[in-house]
Amino acid sequence: MTYVVTDACVKCKYTDCVDVCPVDCFREGPNFLVIDPDECIDCTLCVAECPVEAIYAEDDVPADMQDYIALNAELSKSWPAIVEKKDPLPDHETWAAVSGKLDQVER
Repeated sequence: MTYVVTDACVKCKYTDCVDVCPVDCFREGPNFLVIDPDECIDCTLCVAECPVEAIYAEDDVPADMQDYIALNAELSKSWPAIVEKKDPLPDHETWAAVSGKLDQVER
């Protein structure tokens, strides 16, 4: 099992999770983070650090967000690793409460 970044991260991109990851499995895109399933060691440390609760265990990803499992696996192959915390996106507060943002993911 691996952990998956889902909808709440899109257009927010908080990076608190990156600071606690012992294996640097996060990858950074323009407006979203993903977890590399081949690198994740299922330690759960990132889950509690996400201020918008965007990270789920693969088996617990809500039904309406199942597409994020494959999306994390796909994008983690081409996006660079992120290993240090950064500021969230400028309009993160506006987007934090918005759901259904899959079509907003910038590749």
